[in-house]
Amino acid sequence: MKKSALALGLSLALAPSIASADSLLTPENFPGTLGANVALTSEYIFRGISQTDDGIPGIQGGIDYSHDIGIHASIWASNVKFNDAVVELDYSAGFGREIDKFSFDVGGIYYTYPGAASSLNYDFWEAYGSVGYDFGLFSVGAAVNYSPDYFGGSDDAVYSMLSVDVPIGKYFTLGGHVGYQAIDDNATFGTDDYIDYSVGISTELVGFDLNLAWTDTDLPDSQCSDLCGQVIFTISKSF
Repeated sequence: MKKSALALGLSLALAPSIASADSLLTPENFPGTLGANVALTSEYIFRGISQTDDGIPGIQGGIDYSHDIGIHASIWASNVKFNDAVVELDYSAGFGREIDKFSFDVGGIYYTYPGAASSLNYDFWEAYGSVGYDFGLFSVGAAVNYSPDYFGGSDDAVYSMLSVDVPIGKYFTLGGHVGYQAIDDNATFGTDDYIDYSVGISTELVGFDLNLAWTDTDLPDSQCSDLCGQVIFTISKSF
């Protein structure tokens, strides 16, 4: 089990003053694992559309918790730029397991935009489910996200996605995905239902994860313009 800085701090704070007494909470008996992640990306893209107004880098990070039984939870944040919003803060929780080469995960995500006017109805939540299988030479995945009231108050929305990852030699992985975003109230959201897709290559260098990808949608320029069709470079690290 990974030693947690938070668990260590708590164990020190709660330890009795008598040196021989047992500690109430130590890194060894902390129930689960705490982790963190940070990333710098040339642009924050969500389902094929820029959230940082074309060309503004995204600074992102999160804290996550997991337990061996399969439960997990996280808090994640990024800068954004549209209308009244400058920050996105997401909360998620779920249950997932790996069984041999098969994996699954189910849960929910709550997307919030602190500081944005409540009348904009930016905040929304989604339920999700995903499955994956590792064939050795390549791995595949599928996921579905459902929201009863999507971003901006655009009513029901469903996002379906297929992905594939292919190791290339010892150090690189080629990955790609295609997704379909269906939205009940297209006029309120501002676009038609659309397909998004990406292809990229990733590797690890001195402890950092590097990814270079092309991402785009089938939306016309009148609905997406420079917010779609981007080459994105991301450097990230997990702790």
